[in-house]
Amino acid sequence: MHERGRYDRAAVFAVLDAGLLCHVAYTLDGQPYCTPTIHWREDDRLYWHGSSASRMLRQLKAGTPACLTVSHLDGLVLARCGFNHSANYRSVMCFGTARIIDDPEEKAHALLGVVNRFYPGRSDDLRTTSAQESKATTVIGMRIEDASAKVRAKGVADDEEDYDHPVWAGVISVRTVIGADQPCPRLLPGIARPDGLSAYREGERLDEALLQTQRLYENES
Repeated sequence: MHERGRYDRAAVFAVLDAGLLCHVAYTLDGQPYCTPTIHWREDDRLYWHGSSASRMLRQLKAGTPACLTVSHLDGLVLARCGFNHSANYRSVMCFGTARIIDDPEEKAHALLGVVNRFYPGRSDDLRTTSAQESKATTVIGMRIEDASAKVRAKGVADDEEDYDHPVWAGVISVRTVIGADQPCPRLLPGIARPDGLSAYREGERLDEALLQTQRLYENES
């Protein structure tokens, strides 16, 4: 529906930044592909990664049109007739040209970004990525050339004559919530949970935690 559309940067970025997983679709040699992967954003540029052993990804070297989507399910909407059942959701479609990042400096920056975007400052405490590990990882970048978001965030919208129909109607809320930590059993003595993970508190909504880490990432970049 037209009224659900959003086209400003703030609306598009809000949906992108609240998600950890995206789906990227493109056509290579006449074959359509849709790949689920982790994405991260820097201004109007999106990144994702994959294995350098993937023949499919290697074909992106010259650049190919791509569509990246992110979606969130926020509620199940039960109406008084099947036609008016719906869902509350946030979604975005971003279009651009996907290319493999070959520049060593940009690739190194992107590989730091895939960690620091979600776990602010964590790269400073990690073992340095080896040259072989970097070589085994393909980083793909895409500048957003066009994008649209769609959002439904309301209750039941029945036909007026149906409100007297004797059946339960309403919205069943849906949330992805962070659970309890499961520390590695081989942690060295005295290693505490770092402050950079403060957004990921038990009971916190994942989308809100991701928005918080994105703000920290932008402030530190």
